[in-house]
This record gives sequence, C-alpha cells and structure tokens, in this order.
Amino acid sequence: MDTRRLLRTTGTVLAATGLFISGCTTGSSSPTASASAPGAGAAATPDVPANLKPYYDQKLRWRDCGVPGFQCATMKAPLDYEKPDAAEDVDLAVARKKATGPGKRLGSLLVNPGGPGGSAIGYVQAYAGIGYPAPVRAQYDMVAIDPRGVARSEPVECLDGKGMDAYTQVDQTPDDRAETDRLVAAFKGFADGCATRSGEILQHVSTVDAAKDMDVLRAVLGDEKLAYVGASYGTFLGATYAELFPSRVGRLVLDGAMDPALPAIELNRDQTAGFETAFHSFAKDCAAQPDCPLGDDGTADAGKKLKAFLEELDAGPVPTGESRDLGESLATTGVIAAMYDESAWPQLREGLSRAMAGDGAGLLALADSYYEREQDGSYSNLMYANAAVNCLDLPPAFTGPEAVAAALPSFEKASPVFGKGLAWASLNCTYWPVKATGKPQRLEAKGAAPIVVVGTTRDPATPYKWAEALAGQLSSGALLTYDGDGHTAYGRGSDCIDRAINRYLLEGKAPADGTKC
Repeated sequence: MDTRRLLRTTGTVLAATGLFISGCTTGSSSPTASASAPGAGAAATPDVPANLKPYYDQKLRWRDCGVPGFQCATMKAPLDYEKPDAAEDVDLAVARKKATGPGKRLGSLLVNPGGPGGSAIGYVQAYAGIGYPAPVRAQYDMVAIDPRGVARSEPVECLDGKGMDAYTQVDQTPDDRAETDRLVAAFKGFADGCATRSGEILQHVSTVDAAKDMDVLRAVLGDEKLAYVGASYGTFLGATYAELFPSRVGRLVLDGAMDPALPAIELNRDQTAGFETAFHSFAKDCAAQPDCPLGDDGTADAGKKLKAFLEELDAGPVPTGESRDLGESLATTGVIAAMYDESAWPQLREGLSRAMAGDGAGLLALADSYYEREQDGSYSNLMYANAAVNCLDLPPAFTGPEAVAAALPSFEKASPVFGKGLAWASLNCTYWPVKATGKPQRLEAKGAAPIVVVGTTRDPATPYKWAEALAGQLSSGALLTYDGDGHTAYGRGSDCIDRAINRYLLEGKAPADGTKC
C-alpha cells in the first residue's frame, strides 16, 4: 500500500546512466544572473538567537565511516526550536567526502535525494559523492545529513517486518464497507504503531525543523552561504530553507520540484495524473517491443488491460515463490515503482508478463525495492519517516472514507488505472496521532540569490506544472526544463541539463529562466 506523496528518487534513478541526449534552447534572451559564491571560511551568522548559539558554534568530530573516502560525524540540534533551552537534543548523522581537487575549493555542497524519508547519507555515499560530475566533486566537499526522523538520525519507527508485510498487502481499492473498514483499521494501526514506537520525535520532524537543521550544519561546516542540490521532496526542503534564510542562499538546485502552495488533496491528485502520464509513455514504448504483455493497440487499450489484470489480482493473488502472494496492492506498487525511471521499463515488461502467466516474483521485487524491504523481511524506515513528515507538513487530504468516496471520480479521471487506489491511499494522514503544524503556502524567498528549479515534462512523481509553479513563486527562481521521461533530470543522461547545472554550481551563473533541454 502506497504511503501518499512519496516524492522520492529510487535506486533505479540513482544508478541510471540516462538514455536521452538533447540540446538546449533558451527561453529568454535576458542576461544570465550570477549567484553569490559560497563561502569557504568561518561562517558569518550574526543574527543567531543566543539560545541557539551553542548549536551553531559546535565542532564536529569527524571519524571514518567504513566507506572509502568518506568521513562521518554527529551534529546536535534542539528537539524543539521553539524551546531550545527546555527541550532535549537530537543527534543528526552527517557524512562528507572532501573536495578532491584540482581547482579552488568552493565550500560544501549539501545533497538530499527526497522522500521524505530517503537517506541523504546513503545517497551521497552510493551516488552523489562518487557519481556527480568530477569537476563538481573536485571543488566541493560532498556533504549529506539524514534529516531528523530518517535513517541514521533518530529514525521514526512504526511496525516490525511482519506488520509492514501485512500493511503493504491490505486491499487499497475497497469494494464494500467491510473492505473499507479493514483499510481504515490498517491506517489506524500504522499510526498507532508510530506513536508507540517513536514517541516525542513525531512532533518535531517537519520540513521546517529539517531546514533549520540544515542552517546549523551550514554554519558548523564554515560556509557563509548554503550550496545545495535537492531532488523531489528535497526541492521542498530547499525552498523552505530559502524562505527561512534568504540571505544565506548560495547556489540552490531544486530538481523535480514540488508546489508548496497546494493542499494535500491537490498534490495527491496531481501526482496521480503524473503516474498516468508516465504510464502512457511506458505503454507507448511497450507497444513497440516484441515482448509487451499489454499489446500494441495504444495507451488506452494498454490501460484497460492493466486495470483488468489488477482487478483479477484483487480477486485472486498469484504465487511468487515466497510466503507472500502478489495481490493487487503489491502489483500496483511494483508498476508505480517502475514509472520513476524509464530504465526500469524492461524489468516491468518482464514482471507483468510473468505475473500474467501466474508468477508474481518480478512485480514483487519491484514493490520491495520501492518499500526498501530487505531479503530478511526487514524494512528501512523510509515509509515511516515519509508518513511522519508528510502528515506534519500538511493537514490531511481527507476527513474520512466518505470524503474519499466523493473525490473518487476526480482521481479516476486523473488516472483510470491508478486513480481509485491512490485516492484511498491518501487517507493515511487522517488518523495520524500528531496534528499537522504546516499548511499550504507560497514560498517566495525574497532577497535570495538565483535559485535553479528543474522540471521534467513527463515526471511521474512531481508533475512538470509543479516546477513551473515553484519557479514562479520564488522571487529569484529560474526554470530549467527537461523534455523527457522519468523522475528528476540532473545526472540522468541529458548533457544539456548537466552543463547548465554544472556551470551554475561551479561558476555561479544560473541558466536564463525558461531554458529548455
């Protein structure tokens, strides 16, 4: 069962070499703006409140990570920024790989892969710190901090492995009152588990909290300005930072952008439409392949065939060779997982073909990768942190099952294939044990240096119009467009995108607003 607004990059995205090479066209002839150079000396943060100064003045003790080339440290932050004197501290995990040279060191480049709930340390160690363009790694220390509640930073916990297995298999397209009651009970059980296992940290894992932690880290690292690349949900985190600390913005890249002005129901419905758009791209590609299990009669017919197959699984799951059979919920998650990156489409074709022949192992593997389920049956805390942050950042999409039922037509219009399931999955925050502290709002970051917002035209998880919206809200936003498939654009095969972002990070020259690749 999909925890809604899982706006993340996936393992396939991180490993992708990219399939599309395209040229750049500039949407404006205005002069290119330059961002302020990041500082590399002692941080100048004169306006820090006295009760936060101990955090800003702390010294990190770097140690070996066990990963070649990387160092790790633990940073202290107040549990409650409103009451730093009274609250306990949280321990936040930080990792870095120092600039390799040659060239002048430009400071630290903080990276975040999204989620919410994705491990930034895992991302920097497995990809960004070794796979970002060599000139960027030569001049920046590559740095990551797992946000509070995530992975190595006081992780939110909710269910054990068996409990999560059961949760992911609950029917998310209820056909009657009894199935609706079981789905509601699953959401309540998940929320209760989080409250029992996680306690007070649940109240303090908002994006605002994480952005404030980023500013402490910026200062502790000795940077006057923040240089940052955030993907997917990481764009919301970066934009929130810019709104809170506009004068400390250096070079910010927001790739696969969210629209912070939208309420949860609109975000979820837009994302539903995004997955439908991505499925159309997959279906078109599939029809041209000799092994396409959905036929070659066009995207509408492919959608009908997939929906019919998912309904068959709802009535009778197929075996996988494991203790878990493949039902509709896990199969839908497996399909959605492959929408994030076109390099996963061959795996999806094979998985669907095998499942239609009675072997669900391939689609189950895709679903497990999405949920970050290990072979031993354990799960990372991705899905737990995802819910904890989302449910704190925005009021719930729905007040109860009746509200979902009323919204079903609009979700099914957005996606005939995925609409019903994704509408019901949007009910998860309704039963959350902590009241939301955030709300939809425009983020303008008035006075910030130029910020590059990147949108992909057929992005499944963060629809392109969100990038247009965020770039329009930010007072210094510059929209960079990639005409292509998949989730996010930097480092995924477009020389045009990579050149524009590299130039911005290394020289401070933002692409003209409206540049297209």
